Amino acid sequence: MSSWIAQLVRLEPDTCGGRVFRTSAAYGSGPRLFGGLIAAQALAAAGATVDPVRRPHSLHGYFVSGGRIGVDIEFTVELVRDGRSFTNRRVTVRQQDVTIFEMLASFHVPEPTTDWQPVDTPRLAIDDATELTGLPEVWADHFETLVAPGSSMDWPMQPFWFRTRSAIEDDALLRACALTFISDIGLVSAARPPGPFVRPAGGAASLDHAIWFHREADPHRWHIYDAVAISHNNARGLARGSISDQDGTLVASVAQESLWRV
Repeated sequence: MSSWIAQLVRLEPDTCGGRVFRTSAAYGSGPRLFGGLIAAQALAAAGATVDPVRRPHSLHGYFVSGGRIGVDIEFTVELVRDGRSFTNRRVTVRQQDVTIFEMLASFHVPEPTTDWQPVDTPRLAIDDATELTGLPEVWADHFETLVAPGSSMDWPMQPFWFRTRSAIEDDALLRACALTFISDIGLVSAARPPGPFVRPAGGAASLDHAIWFHREADPHRWHIYDAVAISHNNARGLARGSISDQDGTLVASVAQESLWRV
């Protein structure tokens, strides 16, 4: 049986030369689609047009309009460039002819190189973290999540530890999709304006999202996801984060700007 992420990013090809895909697999919070799922599916659509030897190395996406649960989703892939080392794809995601998400994704042939990263001590030690349980969101069924003691138990706040609850295939694209899926968790909260929490009267929402995949991740191991706010202006908050495994190996870097109208 295929893994949960393989099932979620399984897309049906249309009749346009293998560049248009469709799915009805969708869920989110209330009537809105979960952005991490849409980004993961868009990455899978791009990857379906790329030689598997080339691994995802970055993506940049824009949440153009709120997606709706219960409406089929269409992914159109544009072949931007196929170079000797890099492959670039543009993915447009639509529901009922309305664009809801745009992504540029890049894939890279692995190369021998220097392997370096700064050594950081995680803000939350895994031995000090406590399990987050009973979340109503469907995505939470796929991950074990550990948060700081005393944290709100209705949503994981940065930093938090995570790992998949069940096995995921040894496939670089699928594992990058799983990382993309969870990368949308907690960034809006991390980017909120400083000071006492005020519920946003005009709403809070993701505007854009970027990931750089530095090294392949083993989703069965514990990883810490830690993001902090670095700017807030014009009702936009920017959060920058990192995902590292339990040994401290930096797996990915993430950035997201959110709309905060308070």
